[in-house]
Amino acid sequence: MTDKIVVLITCGSLEEAQRLARALVEKRLAGCVSLIPGVRSLYHWKDAIEEEEEVLLVIKTSRPLLDDLRNEIERLHSYEVPEVIAMQVVDGSERYLAWLDRELAHKPSL
Repeated sequence: MTDKIVVLITCGSLEEAQRLARALVEKRLAGCVSLIPGVRSLYHWKDAIEEEEEVLLVIKTSRPLLDDLRNEIERLHSYEVPEVIAMQVVDGSERYLAWLDRELAHKPSL
């Protein structure tokens, strides 16, 4: 088991997704963010079923950074309730995980 996680969020436009991804990488809250345009989402919102085209962001980060990452997403995101779903990375390429670790901010130990 690693301390690495993948966080999924969606944005309503490519421009917003790029802006958000850049901010997360610049602040070292994410080592890498992959943008997948053309995602079609159906969901309940305010007593109606909505259907929208969105951009999916796949954010590679670590568990200790999740609170800061979530706060930054909520601060910058245009959605009233942005999606923030984190999934544990159980295992992976040692070289990739080492690279990711080098690229992320590290919180001081208490």
